[in-house]
Amino acid sequence: MITRPLLDCIFSAAGIERWNDHPHPAVFTELGKQGHKMVIAWVLGKHEEDQGQAIDWSSLIEGGIFEFLHRVVVTDIRPPVFHKLMEDKETRDQLNGWVCQKLEGDLVHISPSFAQRFREYHRCPASSPERSILRAAHYLATKWEFDFILHWSAGMYGIEQTQQEIENQIESIGVDVAREMLLAPKSSRLWGFISLVGQLTFQKRWAQTPRIPQTSVLGHLLFVAVVSYLVSVEIGACPRRAYNDFFGGLFHDLPEVLTRDIVSPVKASVEGLDALIHRYEQEAMEDRIFPLLPDAWCGELRYYTEEEFANKTWKKPDEISPRRHPSDIPAEFNRDEYNPLDGQLIEVCDKLAAYVEASASIRMGVHPRALEDGRQRLYERFSRTVLYGYPIGRLFDENV
Repeated sequence: MITRPLLDCIFSAAGIERWNDHPHPAVFTELGKQGHKMVIAWVLGKHEEDQGQAIDWSSLIEGGIFEFLHRVVVTDIRPPVFHKLMEDKETRDQLNGWVCQKLEGDLVHISPSFAQRFREYHRCPASSPERSILRAAHYLATKWEFDFILHWSAGMYGIEQTQQEIENQIESIGVDVAREMLLAPKSSRLWGFISLVGQLTFQKRWAQTPRIPQTSVLGHLLFVAVVSYLVSVEIGACPRRAYNDFFGGLFHDLPEVLTRDIVSPVKASVEGLDALIHRYEQEAMEDRIFPLLPDAWCGELRYYTEEEFANKTWKKPDEISPRRHPSDIPAEFNRDEYNPLDGQLIEVCDKLAAYVEASASIRMGVHPRALEDGRQRLYERFSRTVLYGYPIGRLFDENV
């Protein structure tokens, strides 16, 4: 089962500030950057599939999680120094071995095979389409942030060198569409989508409540996605189900890029308001987000953002619309052809993220009444939750 130290490791990225040696108009965190990276990886992976390239999505998702955890552990090493160290094989092997040793115990609790895949990923960095996509997604997310930093750092010593280093990396990207987006971003609809999603890094959770550390909606989405995926691994989800649980978690709040985060008490204050907001969100998605993407991709995002917390399966072309499951998805539907999505799991992970956010702030001494009350309500509602025999409610106890 997911351990408290692993949850803390994932959430700690919300407090890791990026570009902290440059002037910047907003706080960029490692959690938000990694969330943006995985959204970009989805875009690049879908595009490569459209071009006929087979993508192992399980490898891509786990590779992204493995790289994220690795980066959190070595966060004290500045990126330029880190990349330089990783060029030396002996140093790289020693550093990777230390990271694997540090996380081994927590990853084994998820599953021994998962821990083994983590070790192999860092010990055997073989080239693959999935690694190329993750590398390209990393550079695109970095470039998106740096474009904001550059405006505020003009004239600062060394900024031209940083800019040149980032631009030099464009040539090393092995994914053609990523290179095209970097070279001509204004002419790319896909870059428009990537940039729009990136704006979720500026939207703060619990916006009206003092809290430390502040977390962005984009960082929140990655936390939900990673925990949803880890639980899906533990309950034996089929590959498509694990894929849906990860990207369903990553995209479930996507409409908020257009509507902003509206807290639950406001939604519940007026009868019918929540349904009205959802209807507006979907209309806004149709008008502003879906035109940026190929039509074939939009159905997947609708699956993730419409009734996002419902358990669903959808066997195409046999069924013309998704089938809802009021409780656990039956075992016979745990097959790729049924396209299962654990919306209830994503909901619990969404509320777990809020609980962790509140708990972290309270431990640091910032605990306004609204935060304490919200934390208590979340604990009372979800701490006894069991899904597929998995006592996910215990994860709330892990943060008491």
